[in-house]
Amino acid sequence: MTVAEDGVTLDGIVFHAHSILKVVVAVADPERGPLFRTVHSKTLAERDGAGAHDEALRRLIRRTPSAGRGGPRGGQGGGRGRPGHTRSAGHRTTGK
Repeated sequence: MTVAEDGVTLDGIVFHAHSILKVVVAVADPERGPLFRTVHSKTLAERDGAGAHDEALRRLIRRTPSAGRGGPRGGQGGGRGRPGHTRSAGHRTTGK
Protein backbone atom coordinates (compact mmCIF):
# COMPACT_ATOMS: atom_id res chain seq x y z
CA MET A 1 0.00 0.00 0.00
CA THR A 2 0.98 3.61 -0.38
CA VAL A 3 0.21 6.00 2.48
CA ALA A 4 -0.28 9.63 1.45
CA GLU A 5 -0.40 11.76 4.60
CA ASP A 6 0.60 15.38 5.26
CA GLY A 7 1.99 15.75 1.73
CA VAL A 8 4.36 12.79 2.19
CA THR A 9 3.94 9.48 0.38
CA LEU A 10 5.33 6.36 2.05
CA ASP A 11 5.31 2.69 1.05
CA GLY A 12 3.73 0.41 3.60
CA ILE A 13 2.11 -2.92 4.41
CA VAL A 14 -1.27 -3.17 6.16
CA PHE A 15 -0.86 -4.82 9.58
CA HIS A 16 -4.35 -4.60 11.12
CA ALA A 17 -7.68 -2.95 10.32
CA HIS A 18 -9.30 -1.67 13.53
CA SER A 19 -12.41 -0.61 11.67
CA ILE A 20 -13.50 0.62 8.26
CA LEU A 21 -11.80 3.94 8.96
CA LYS A 22 -8.74 3.08 11.11
CA VAL A 23 -5.94 0.95 9.67
CA VAL A 24 -2.55 0.13 11.23
CA VAL A 25 0.16 0.19 8.57
CA ALA A 26 3.85 -0.70 8.79
CA VAL A 27 5.72 2.09 6.98
CA ALA A 28 9.36 2.88 6.33
CA ASP A 29 9.90 6.35 7.78
CA PRO A 30 13.04 7.95 6.29
CA GLU A 31 14.13 9.40 9.65
CA ARG A 32 13.09 6.68 12.14
CA GLY A 33 13.11 3.46 10.08
CA PRO A 34 10.28 0.91 9.97
CA LEU A 35 7.40 1.65 12.34
CA PHE A 36 3.64 1.35 12.72
CA ARG A 37 1.19 4.17 12.05
CA THR A 38 -2.56 4.30 12.47
CA VAL A 39 -4.01 6.05 9.44
CA HIS A 40 -7.38 6.80 7.92
CA SER A 41 -8.36 4.31 5.25
CA LYS A 42 -8.80 7.12 2.68
CA THR A 43 -5.05 7.86 2.83
CA LEU A 44 -4.25 4.37 1.48
CA ALA A 45 -3.76 3.50 -2.17
CA GLU A 46 -2.73 0.26 -3.82
CA ARG A 47 0.74 0.12 -5.35
CA ASP A 48 1.86 -1.77 -8.43
CA GLY A 49 4.96 -3.65 -7.29
CA ALA A 50 7.16 -4.40 -4.32
CA GLY A 51 8.82 -1.50 -2.56
CA ALA A 52 12.45 -1.09 -1.56
CA HIS A 53 11.66 -1.38 2.18
CA ASP A 54 9.24 -4.34 2.06
CA GLU A 55 11.65 -6.84 3.63
CA ALA A 56 12.30 -4.55 6.64
CA LEU A 57 8.55 -4.03 7.04
CA ARG A 58 7.90 -7.78 6.95
CA ARG A 59 10.54 -8.32 9.66
CA LEU A 60 8.83 -5.66 11.82
CA ILE A 61 5.47 -7.40 11.36
CA ARG A 62 6.94 -10.85 12.15
CA ARG A 63 8.45 -9.74 15.47
CA THR A 64 5.31 -7.90 16.61
CA PRO A 65 2.63 -9.78 18.60
CA SER A 66 -0.69 -10.40 16.93
CA ALA A 67 -3.05 -7.46 16.67
CA GLY A 68 -6.06 -9.61 17.56
CA ARG A 69 -8.52 -8.66 20.23
CA GLY A 70 -6.77 -8.32 23.55
CA GLY A 71 -9.83 -8.20 25.78
CA PRO A 72 -11.70 -5.25 27.23
CA ARG A 73 -10.18 -1.80 26.85
CA GLY A 74 -7.11 -3.11 25.05
CA GLY A 75 -5.81 -4.78 28.21
CA GLN A 76 -3.48 -7.70 28.18
CA GLY A 77 -4.98 -10.75 26.57
CA GLY A 78 -4.76 -14.29 27.79
CA GLY A 79 -4.55 -14.98 31.48
CA ARG A 80 -7.57 -15.03 33.75
CA GLY A 81 -10.98 -13.45 33.44
CA ARG A 82 -11.86 -10.54 35.68
CA PRO A 83 -9.04 -9.04 37.75
CA GLY A 84 -10.99 -9.03 41.06
CA HIS A 85 -11.58 -12.78 41.10
CA THR A 86 -8.12 -14.33 41.14
CA ARG A 87 -8.59 -17.09 43.74
CA SER A 88 -10.80 -20.14 43.56
CA ALA A 89 -13.44 -20.92 46.15
CA GLY A 90 -12.30 -22.75 49.29
CA HIS A 91 -13.27 -26.30 50.21
CA ARG A 92 -16.85 -26.59 51.50
CA THR A 93 -17.44 -29.06 54.28
CA THR A 94 -20.47 -31.34 54.26
CA GLY A 95 -21.70 -30.27 57.72
CA LYS A 96 -20.02 -32.84 59.97
